[in-house]
Amino acid sequence: MAVRAVKQERAARTRAALIRAAAEVFGEYGFAGASVARIAERAGLTLGAVYFHFKSKEELAREIVTAQPDLVVPPQDSQGLQHAIDTTLTWAYQLLENPVLQAGARLVMDQEHFVPKSENSHQQWMGILLRDFQDAQKRRELRAGVDAEAYARLIVSACTGAQMHAQLETSRSDLPERVEEAWQCLLPALAPPGIVKKLQFGKERGVAS
Repeated sequence: MAVRAVKQERAARTRAALIRAAAEVFGEYGFAGASVARIAERAGLTLGAVYFHFKSKEELAREIVTAQPDLVVPPQDSQGLQHAIDTTLTWAYQLLENPVLQAGARLVMDQEHFVPKSENSHQQWMGILLRDFQDAQKRRELRAGVDAEAYARLIVSACTGAQMHAQLETSRSDLPERVEEAWQCLLPALAPPGIVKKLQFGKERGVAS
């Protein structure tokens, strides 16, 4: 049993090293410019070791993209609108330094090569935001008649666009401010003034590093 545990731990470490190496390579070269050989070299592993864990670069890219939400965990528990804000701002701040999140952002436009449309990152994040907005409706945090699905889609699109423009214009350094700005513009249409006043943002929530 002890030998098996050691082997499993070693395999988990190798898999994690591969994902990080792949993230760095995808982040630098994009999906088209990345190769399994490059990833293996970056990880300090043989091609055989890579193929033992992942059959192709498509599988590695899919792992990186689909795992994105699991990496974004707000530092404080929250519900409804506050959780939606905390999640998007945690993502924005972590994206500044986390190579796996950065790779996911770089791979957004190439997802059709390795992720079904029904499972792509837009659908993943929209599902998370939709649950938050539906929870907010139950908590009576939203204005009457608000279309939760439409706003979930809008927030995901706003964050995606903010990431792309921030990358082009500031190397993402002001991404958190852009995401917060999007919320400040949209919240008056989403929630009554009394609810909006109670909501907190990055630094107030301990999200900012």
